Amino acid sequence: MALQRARTAQEYAEWVKQARFEVQDLRNCLLYDMDETGERGGFPVFLDLLESGINEVYDAMSRGEYGFGREDLPFMEIAERYAEQIPFLILLRQINETHRKGLDVGEDD
Repeated sequence: MALQRARTAQEYAEWVKQARFEVQDLRNCLLYDMDETGERGGFPVFLDLLESGINEVYDAMSRGEYGFGREDLPFMEIAERYAEQIPFLILLRQINETHRKGLDVGEDD
């Protein structure tokens, strides 16, 4: 199954903003679970790396310094390694696919 790519720069930016929200929501859910169970094991190792990677993309976009590329986004390695623990992995894959192949403007690949 081919991954959907963003059709506009605005859609792509919204996906990145959504990914920021999702990683923060995951952090909040884990924090809530720790509070409920009384466990203080800390957050999964991937969470900080994923959050900082997504924030780097967002910050580059905000500064007008973002550029599409042919390589995977740096956070994708960690996202794929911990795929089973990331409920919004498809969104991350779509962001990465758009980064690598550009916006889907209706041309053949």
